[in-house]
Amino acid sequence: MGADWLKYGLSTLPADRPRAEAAVTGLYRLIGEPPPEFVWAPSPAAARKVMLDHHDRFRPVRLDAAAAPARGSDWPLAARLATLASELRERMDDRIGHRSSSLISWTWGMSGAGSVRTMAPEEALAAGVPVRRVVEALVYDALTETLRDSVCAPVRTELLPPDVDSPGLAWYGQHDAAWVAHYDVMARVGLTTYLGCDQDQLGLWVDLARSTGWWWPGEGMCVMAERPIEIHTESQPNGFHGELRLHRDDGPAVRFADGAQVHVLHGTHVPEWVINGPTVDRIHAERNVEVRRSAIERIGWGTYIEQARLRLVGVTGDPGNPGSDLHLYDVPRELWGRPARLLLAVNGSVEPDGGRRRYGLSVPDHLEDPLSAAGWTYGLSGEQYARLVRRT
Repeated sequence: MGADWLKYGLSTLPADRPRAEAAVTGLYRLIGEPPPEFVWAPSPAAARKVMLDHHDRFRPVRLDAAAAPARGSDWPLAARLATLASELRERMDDRIGHRSSSLISWTWGMSGAGSVRTMAPEEALAAGVPVRRVVEALVYDALTETLRDSVCAPVRTELLPPDVDSPGLAWYGQHDAAWVAHYDVMARVGLTTYLGCDQDQLGLWVDLARSTGWWWPGEGMCVMAERPIEIHTESQPNGFHGELRLHRDDGPAVRFADGAQVHVLHGTHVPEWVINGPTVDRIHAERNVEVRRSAIERIGWGTYIEQARLRLVGVTGDPGNPGSDLHLYDVPRELWGRPARLLLAVNGSVEPDGGRRRYGLSVPDHLEDPLSAAGWTYGLSGEQYARLVRRT
């Protein structure tokens, strides 16, 4: 079910332009608009440049009610399309019997059972979880985590940052597969039926998710972006339903034909220098904690500790992670601009490659031993932490 849709969401094939244009034309027709002029761009970044050159056709969508036109027919075209899609989803939700926008980690309320998102399908069904909930976890939840959260989010952040001119309201084509697949699969497995007109409109969104990259509707013009030509992923740690995240340690995780690219290490969006030129000086100048962590892991904790001249305070076995050690280091004040110590530990969870990542945590400089430092990160004393059976 979800696996077939995931192939479309991660496709690097050229867009099926005739199919995509026919679907957009169908959506324009539903709001009473003639077919638009189609302009194709090699990436979302290139698409933004096209829209800036035709800014009069891409009126911004105002979210404040006071500034919105009184009549829906006076709204920007993109807002009318968004309303069309929203109303479709509400009607389909009514047929299914829930609101998909509230699909979060739903816990099956049986003694001893966990979240359906952390159960194998067979296990969930054996525990009495309704089939509809299992399908939601396999399709909507898994695709949302992979496509919207792990792929779409860093691409948008890198190529369409919020501090530049707004490119207008976008749809994400292949990366809209989570919500499109959710409704499509529900009908295909016989869990619901839709009204004929709703089924027809859903078919247009299905065509777009299966045929194109991102797209921006405007007045008389629609800008369409090609799919990436490269997408590199790895399995999500503890993923139960095939969830993936972006990762590549020798180049961009996502690359478009015009050279636009996005770098991601183990799901963390990073600047290019983290991949191609990490140094201690750059690490200390970086304000984002996750980027710093990724850069340190890139050069290796041993190299970082040596080059940053961290002084070892103490080392001891980790009672919460048998077989691993805790290292506590004193950090020179000039590095972080304040007195601090660094606790270096080993992750309790296994990574996709079968190993366990080392990670560092900033702790107060008054802590004198690794156990106290580890306990502090959990709100425990060193003595309490020493009695842990295992942490994750």
